[in-house]
Parts: sequence; C-alpha cells; structure tokens
Amino acid sequence: MNMFPFTLLQSVLPTTMSSITQQGTQWTNKLIDLIYFFGPKIIGAILLYVIGSWIIKRIVNLIRKGINSKNMDPSFRKFLISLVNGSLLVLLFLSVAGVVGVPIMGFSAIIAGLAVGIGAALNGSLGNLAGGIMMMIFKPFKVGDIIEAQDKVGVVQELGIFNTIILTPDSKTVILPNGALSTGVIVNFNTHGNLRVDIDMAISNDQDIDLARKVALEAINKHPKVLITPAASVAVNSISDFMTKITIRPYTVQDDYWDVYFGVTELVRKAFDEQGIQGPTPTRVIINK
Repeated sequence: MNMFPFTLLQSVLPTTMSSITQQGTQWTNKLIDLIYFFGPKIIGAILLYVIGSWIIKRIVNLIRKGINSKNMDPSFRKFLISLVNGSLLVLLFLSVAGVVGVPIMGFSAIIAGLAVGIGAALNGSLGNLAGGIMMMIFKPFKVGDIIEAQDKVGVVQELGIFNTIILTPDSKTVILPNGALSTGVIVNFNTHGNLRVDIDMAISNDQDIDLARKVALEAINKHPKVLITPAASVAVNSISDFMTKITIRPYTVQDDYWDVYFGVTELVRKAFDEQGIQGPTPTRVIINK
C-alpha cells in the first residue's frame, strides 16, 4: 500500500512535464513571432523618432535664425517658433505610431475633436490671436507710436499676441484686445513723421475772426517745440448760434506732442484774454406765461 503513491507519481510526472514543455515551446514560438513581427517596426520607429527629432531641431533653428534677422516683434517670434515646433512634433508622433502599426486615423479624429473643443472654448482668445498675427504681419503701428483706437489715445508700449498695451497721457495703462483692434479703426499719429496737433477753441460770434487768427498764430510761434515747417494754421471749424469754433493746428515731433498740445492751448487762451477776444457766452431765454 505504501508503493501506490509512488507508482502514481511515476505515471503522472512524465505527462505533466510533457505538458509544461509543450506550453513553454508554444510561448517561446509566440515570443519569437512577436519579435520577428514587431522588432523591425520598433527599431524603425526608434530610428524615425531619433532622426525626426534631429531634423525638427535643425528646421526650428533655421527658422529662428531667419526670423531673428528680420524686423519682427519678439512675441510673434516666440509664438511662430513654438507653433512650428509643436506642429512638426505632432506629425512625427503620428508617423512613429504609423510605423509601429497603430492606426493613426483614430489619433487624427481625437486631435480634430480636441481642436474643435478647444476652439469653441477659446473663441474670443483665438480671435485675439488671429488679430495679433494680422497686425504683426501688416504692421499698422509699432511700439512707440501714438495711436487712437477703441476711443483710446496713447503711446504703444507693447504689441502682444493677444493684446496691445498703450499708455495714455494721464499715465493709465490700457489693454486693448487684438481681435477688436484689428477689425476697428486705428489712427496712427506717426505715419508721416511730424505730428499735427489739433486744438479746438471757441470764440463769441461777435468777435473778429481775422484778429483771433492773427493772435493765435503769434501765440503758437512762441512755443519752443512747435515746428516752423510745416507751418501752423488756424481755421474756422464750425459756427453755431452763440459761438464760432476754430481749430488751431501746430506741428511738432512725436516726443513733444503733449507738451505742444497743452502748452499751445494755454498760450492761445492767455493771448485771447490779453487782446480782449471773448469766448462764447451761453444764453438762456425764460418765457413766463
């Protein structure tokens, strides 16, 4: 009776060992098949990634050198380089996935869906981005120019991808979104070099217009920052029931614009007072019934 377990073990052990050997052979064959099937693809994908990364780096460096030699806004340079680098990396990733055998149509659909979702979420920001790119390409103004846009006047401090920052005469920083800025009216005071300063003043309708013009021109020429050429001018702008509005137009350079604007206004007003040229006096008629 003690020999029975040993006899049973002797009969079962060869069968078990044979089964294990067969399973090991099957797994080994499958592993070899996987190596033969995926090995070249994995090696090709690695080589493609290494070579592709090197090529992308060279392309980005060439683009960086090319745009650094041009008069281009620094913010736009960084954005353009990042855009090119990111796009090339996405293409490289899809190419590597295709070499390995991963279906890239699914990735394309996912990327397209993400693009649509992000575009919907960032609708306003993308509009500002597009506006910033358009202004950097067409350059309606540059940093340091005096512009009037969106009912704001000031010196351009920064032209960014999404916003433009200007500094107003009262030292307020105004941030203008590029989307609305690129589609609106922009007045650039620096396009032709010298700036004309437009100052509106009013006199009473019973005053001598020729005398007012003569006095105003003499006062204008006393300001040290007013240019002799082009010559300043004084013209009648409009006439209403109780006043005549005149426009005073001296010329100056950009840096002296506001000095001339406020300085000439004060000089002309004092000259009018000295010569007895009176301003308009509103009248009110009250009828009692």
